[in-house]
Amino acid sequence: MSDNVFFLTGCASGIGKHMAEVLSGGGECVLATDINADDLPPASDTLIPRQLDVRDADRWKELADEAIQRWGRIDVLMNIAAYLNPTYIKDMTAEDIHLQMDINAKGVMLGMQAVIPHMLEAGGGHIINISSLAGIAPIPGIALYSASKHAVRAISLAAAFELRPYNIAVSVICPDAVQTPMLDLEKKHDEAALVFTAPRILSVEDVEKAIRVALKTRRLEITLPRSRGWLTKISGMMPGLAYHISPIFTRQGLRKLHKIRASESE
Repeated sequence: MSDNVFFLTGCASGIGKHMAEVLSGGGECVLATDINADDLPPASDTLIPRQLDVRDADRWKELADEAIQRWGRIDVLMNIAAYLNPTYIKDMTAEDIHLQMDINAKGVMLGMQAVIPHMLEAGGGHIINISSLAGIAPIPGIALYSASKHAVRAISLAAAFELRPYNIAVSVICPDAVQTPMLDLEKKHDEAALVFTAPRILSVEDVEKAIRVALKTRRLEITLPRSRGWLTKISGMMPGLAYHISPIFTRQGLRKLHKIRASESE
């Protein structure tokens, strides 16, 4: 058996699919899940694809039990699944609120609830939750997503303190914009202009490197790139300053967004 057993969500695309493929390709045992079962990586000796709606607590427990029955333990839970619909607060619907909070925040919490008992019984484990720089400092235009990712960061940090005596580490990864289908969606929305102020769009490989650092060091929090992480934390500590300068960055983001659209339409 491999050194680790991984339970991953959001594996039909983006970061989750990349991590499922590289981990299983490296010989790790991976339970790869997503609500969209059709686009999950194919089954192999080291990978089991399974449908999971992260809002379904019973399904979480069912799959956790399956992993235990198959491999005897769950070493790492990696909460990657997320949903985003750029919209201004004045335009949000009840569905927008439910989907972004239920999938992004409650989904992470339900996953932790399902897996932690098994880690306690095994005497340890590691939970890695993917938040966002938007989970450190709120971003106008994607306020609901920001709120949900703030919740992910908060539950991760609090859980890390609570679970430390039980040899269960909790790490939260807070990346800037990453080239995924989610970013492709954001390109269509002016509301997401501030997302495009990033000097460089990250790749899934960039996030993989951060995850591997977390796996090796059990670090509490990793922001990437680190420079933007510090800038975001300063902004989060000084909301009054951010309030006054955000229109400047919004205009900058819109210019960059329009250039991206123009280049992709050629």
